[in-house]
Amino acid sequence: QVQLVESGGGLVQAGGSLGLSCTASGIIFSINAMGWYRQAPGKQRELVATITSGGSTNYADSVKGRFTISRDNAKNTVYLQMNSLRPEDTAVYYCNVRVAGRFVPEYTYWGQGTQVTVSS
Repeated sequence: QVQLVESGGGLVQAGGSLGLSCTASGIIFSINAMGWYRQAPGKQRELVATITSGGSTNYADSVKGRFTISRDNAKNTVYLQMNSLRPEDTAVYYCNVRVAGRFVPEYTYWGQGTQVTVSS
């Protein structure tokens, strides 16, 4: 089994910054990609950013230019640096990891979620 532990959530004023981190542990042969999703009250969970083991990134249009995703492959850790935060960024942020499977192409795992609140 793979476990994901998230940290870094909190409360900030609009325009401020926060950094999130997520570390994967367990039996992992190969990580295909890691990323962040978020879910605001009453809304669907949405993709924020993803990064492959090779460093290719993808961002939601709403966060481009403000958020930066990065990773440390040796530590199985993914980071999300969030700048110029807005009240609409308020949500629970979930870490996601896709690992290569033995009998299926991929397994997907989720972190426990961390609350990010941006005040106005």
